[in-house]
Parts: sequence; structure tokens; C-alpha cells
Amino acid sequence: MKVCSIGLRGMEGYRVQVEVKELPGMPSIVIVGLPDTSVKEAKERVIAALHAFGCDVMNQKLVIHLSPPERKKQSPMFDLAMAIGILKVKGKLEQPIPSHIAFLGSLSLDGTIQPVDGMLPAILAAKKLGFQQVYAPYDPTFPFQYLQHIDCVFVQTLDQVAQCLQGKQVLFSTNHLPPAIDPPQKTHRDFEHIIGHEDAKYALEVAAAGEHNVLMIGPPGCGKSLLAETFPTILPSLSDEAQLEVLSLYQLAGETKNDSSPPFRHPHHSASSVALIGGGTQPKPGEVSLAHRGVLFLDEMAEFTKKTLDMLRQPLETGKVTISRVSSTVTYPAHFILIGAMNPCPCGYFGSKKRYCICSPKQIHAYRQRISGPIYDRIDILLSLQAVDLTKKHQQLERSETIRRRVEAARFKQYERYGEEITNGRVPIGVLLAKSPLTKRQQQLLQHWAATNDWSNRVQTKIIRLARTIADLAEAEDITDEALWKAMAFRRIKEGRQERNMGC
Repeated sequence: MKVCSIGLRGMEGYRVQVEVKELPGMPSIVIVGLPDTSVKEAKERVIAALHAFGCDVMNQKLVIHLSPPERKKQSPMFDLAMAIGILKVKGKLEQPIPSHIAFLGSLSLDGTIQPVDGMLPAILAAKKLGFQQVYAPYDPTFPFQYLQHIDCVFVQTLDQVAQCLQGKQVLFSTNHLPPAIDPPQKTHRDFEHIIGHEDAKYALEVAAAGEHNVLMIGPPGCGKSLLAETFPTILPSLSDEAQLEVLSLYQLAGETKNDSSPPFRHPHHSASSVALIGGGTQPKPGEVSLAHRGVLFLDEMAEFTKKTLDMLRQPLETGKVTISRVSSTVTYPAHFILIGAMNPCPCGYFGSKKRYCICSPKQIHAYRQRISGPIYDRIDILLSLQAVDLTKKHQQLERSETIRRRVEAARFKQYERYGEEITNGRVPIGVLLAKSPLTKRQQQLLQHWAATNDWSNRVQTKIIRLARTIADLAEAEDITDEALWKAMAFRRIKEGRQERNMGC
């Protein structure tokens, strides 16, 4: 008897065929096909669940093969498929089991079906693999409003599965769900509450519109963390596809997320490289993957170890992270906006107009060198902040909702231009230049400033991307000279002396 289930390798799902056969010999159950400990223990759970169902399997030898045999099986998700295969072999189920049905779930000793980590990505993988129907345990944390296109039958006990297969009972199914409305997002943060920092707010608006990375440098208490924590309020809500992708990553990591807002991750600077990138004996997503489609905020960025920061090179460049272990190699998506914040020097007051810096040039240089040149190259916008003088009159403050509408309009222009949901910060440079070429004068201007400031080819590319986003926010069809000048200004930190020696 053959019953289908789903195995996971990172976010990638693959078809697992559970084959059950009765053989003469000593009564026993043998599981083959590279099962790990959680799968080997399934035979005790399945025996107890089948006994509660009224099926005795201790009078004959049963061999259960999990195919493909060359891939290690690492989840108790196959319990239900094993139990269904045994029931069919023992004649307890008369109806044939179609190959387009997948069974997912772990069994309790009383026959109750329980969800496990990775259930949501497995359900999504079943649709991609061509399964027409999925039997899975009910989980109240599932985003049912996004599963309308998947015929998923939610069951609670082994007896209910048997009744459904015999056509006697159809329980909770995604096909019978009314479309749900996502509740409005509530946050106590808003840009209208931040006084001053008009240039920084505009830079963050550009970053949100084109998905550009930002590094803020300024003295303690000048508002770096406040700006970064308010930044998600101007980001558009996630699409259904993106929301499912994010929720799948959170479920694999054993965490929860209850809304459609872009994720915001804020790891402490003492976090290890495994916590940031992901890993473990059975590799799980790290902070860079949990920030997928959202924001990764590294406060006190220079306090992270240099080795840990350099691990960000691959995800910042490719939008994914590959984790290799002896047991397996998995790839998780890591498409995020990096927001970094750091002090200008160890004491924090280099360049301050109100406090005296006690750091030597050598100390300042060593502090800045904690962030390597390749990481600086992958940052689009460099912001120098100063404390706000509250006694001065400031411009009228805009609400985050107003800024978010401009960001959404700019992103819509980018989606139309490229024919897919991709932004200026992520689109291949060849496509960007084909759709928005620079004039000969603009090319000469960029080359002149690149030579003057010793900018790498990557930095020049990022300046073109920034200019395209600035032009989109200004509703310009082509990259204007003004947009190019503003983009180049975002790469120069105005801190006065020793600027060239600080790695910026």
C-alpha cells in the first residue's frame, strides 16, 4: 500500500511516498528510508493510536518504507500517512487512497492528530507538487484567509480521517471558508511624533520605496533607534504570497506572527552568528530570514563582531542564505531592508556640537573598521545625524500614513516598469539600465565623483538605483540630474575632519 506525504528541506518541499507491506516473520514494525529519531519513534505512537482506533497490528511483521530513500526524514509529520497505510493494509479502509491526496500530522497515543513545526510550508509545498487535497490537523494559528486556493481538510482524530475517506463526514475545509479581512494594523509609532530629522525622514522614505539599505551614524540620544523603529510604519502591507512565505519561516523557527505587516527584527549586538544567520544541527531560520520581506535593524552595529557582520554579505547580495551542515544543506530566503545604527566613535560624541570627543584618531579609525569595506559597499544610504534643537521652529510634521501612500505609489510604478513585484533596490542592474538609461552627461558626472570619492562599481550601481527611486517618488519618467545629485549626496557623510580616513 502506498500513501503520500510531504517532506521538507528548508523551505523546499518534496513528495514522500509511505509504502506499507505485510511480511511473514516475528511481529514487529520496521521503518526504513533514513528516518531520524523522531520518525523512528513514530512506530510506538502509531501502534497506540491504531489500538485506540480498534486495529491490532501486533500479530504480524510490517515494513514501512519512506521514499525517496536517499533523503533523511526529520519530522513526525509522517505519522498520519503511516497510520492510513497500515489501516489500508489491514483492511480497515475499503476505499482506494488516491495518489493526489497528501496526509500530514503527528499522532497522539489516543489517536488525536497534532500539528508540528513546518506544517504551513508543507501545505504550500503540496500545492506546488500537484496534490489536489491535503489532510492536516487543525491549527488556530494558520492564516486561513490566505489558503483559499488550497483544498485542505482539517481533521482532529484518526477516526475522522477514516470517515472522511469513506465519504461519511467532511469537516473543516478551506473550500468552505469565507474570505477573511485582515484587521487594521495598530502601532504607537508615527513619523508625526518625531520632531526634526527632515532629511533623515526623506532618506527613509526613499529606502522604503526602493528597498535600499541604510546606515545611520550619530551621537547617543539623537534619534537613530526611534527613526528605525518607526520605519516599518511607512512600509506597504505584505501581499498574500509574501505573507504566506513569512509565516512559513516563522513556523519553521517555532515563532508566531499575527498580522500582515512587514516583519521587524531587532537582534541584540551580543547575538551569535548562528542566531543571526541561522543554523543548528537541524538548520533553522535565523534573524536574517525572519526579517524576510521586512526590516533587520542592527542597533549599535559596530558592537557586533566583525565575523558576524561579514556573514551578512551573501544575504544582502543574493536575498537568500545557504546553511551547510553534515546532515543537510538548506537555503532560506533573506530578502530584507538593513537598517544599521552606530555611534561615530567609541565615546559617541565625535562631530558633536555640544559634547567634547575624548577619542584619539586611532581609536575612531579602529572603531569604524569594525564594519568592513564590503559591508559599507552593500549599504545604499549613509546618514549623519545630530541631536535636534527643540527650541527652534520645525516644519509641519507628516503622518506615516501620508508617507506610506507615496511609497506605495512609487512601488507601483516600479512593478509596472519591470512587469513583476520587484523594486529598484533588487532588480538586476541590466534591466534597470535598459528601462532607465543614464544620459551621457550623467554618466560622466557619476564617473567623476566616483573617481573623486574612490567609489567601487557596486557603490556606483547603488547610486543609480537610488536615483531611480528618487525620480519615482518625484513622479519623473526618467532619472533626472537632481535625482542623481541627491543619490550621490546620500553616499557622503558630512562629519568634518577625517571623513576620508573613516572608511566611508
